[in-house]
Amino acid sequence: MNFSDEERCRELRKKIFITGYRGGMAHLASCFSAVEIIYTLYMKGLLKHNPADPEMVDRDRFVLSKGHAGLALYSVLNMAGYVTDEELASYLQSKGTIGGEPNIGDAKGIEASTGSLGHGLSVAVGMAMAQKYDGNGARTFTLIGDGESQEGSVWEAAMSASSFSLDNLIAILDCNQLQKTNRVNETMRYIEWNQKWKAFGWNVIEVNGHDIDALYGALSSVEQIGKPTIIIANTIKGKGVSIMENVPKWHFKLPNKKELKVFMEELGISEKELEV
Repeated sequence: MNFSDEERCRELRKKIFITGYRGGMAHLASCFSAVEIIYTLYMKGLLKHNPADPEMVDRDRFVLSKGHAGLALYSVLNMAGYVTDEELASYLQSKGTIGGEPNIGDAKGIEASTGSLGHGLSVAVGMAMAQKYDGNGARTFTLIGDGESQEGSVWEAAMSASSFSLDNLIAILDCNQLQKTNRVNETMRYIEWNQKWKAFGWNVIEVNGHDIDALYGALSSVEQIGKPTIIIANTIKGKGVSIMENVPKWHFKLPNKKELKVFMEELGISEKELEV
């Protein structure tokens, strides 16, 4: 990761926090674990997309299956030129246009309405199948959570994707090892993601999900070899704020006054920036 990428991701975390704080609620920790992943897709030339023509027929699609991290997606779309500053600032505000989870029609660049966990991969399978039929060379990317991967519908979609040889489908697993109130492997034991996805007929690549160079290398190396690919991105839930990292209680929580000082110091936020 070069200095500018690191600074831009820090700026994204700052923007996510300020927007969520002003809105009065946000899944901050889940957003923070996914920042580098979504940033790499949109800002490093991996996705074929065009903010000036968001309905471009042969565009690549991105589905955020872990929709509770929607504020991370909206913030990257803001950086990419899809979402205006005014639209982002309307997050959870009276008469605002942006809600807590991705919703088609709320802003340009949203390809699927998500938030009910376990469905995003199925949506992505359908999109990838349509792209195959169209023959336009487009691909579909989807980001799923490891806690979400306890949903049975994820594995129905996984079987379908390999059965239909959807090698234009790339899933990314945000493997932060935490879910709403506990560790993933304590909620459902025997979590061996690499082995599971290989058993379901997928090409598997594992990377550090906060290393943009590694993410770019993995995503750009995917070849269409007759099977879908999953990138297991090992991440830290709450990455970027020391008191939030790897702590389950931050799944859905804003800081109290004492905790707020840590966020402001570590993200470089002034009191004026938090004013509504």
